[in-house]
Amino acid sequence: MDKKTKEFYNRLKEELANTSSWPSEYLYKFIVPTDEVKVKSVEDAFDNMGAVIVTKKSKTEKFTSISVNLTMENPEKVVEKYLEVSKVEGIISF
Repeated sequence: MDKKTKEFYNRLKEELANTSSWPSEYLYKFIVPTDEVKVKSVEDAFDNMGAVIVTKKSKTEKFTSISVNLTMENPEKVVEKYLEVSKVEGIISF
């Protein structure tokens, strides 16, 4: 992980720790190129966690947005999931 990415996740952990009491609900949002394997990879990362997952294809169907809402234990676990799904090629997290 490069320095800029590491700083981003450290700042995110700090913000989450200061703005929420944990465990807390967290909403992940991702965009991936529309590819069944890539969409399934993201969904599988949250399997058996009680997540509510909503997918929606873009108008051109080139991309799929994935919203994942679930209760996370703490900010560290939130960041761990971001890092886990960041391995999916072409994924954008926001």
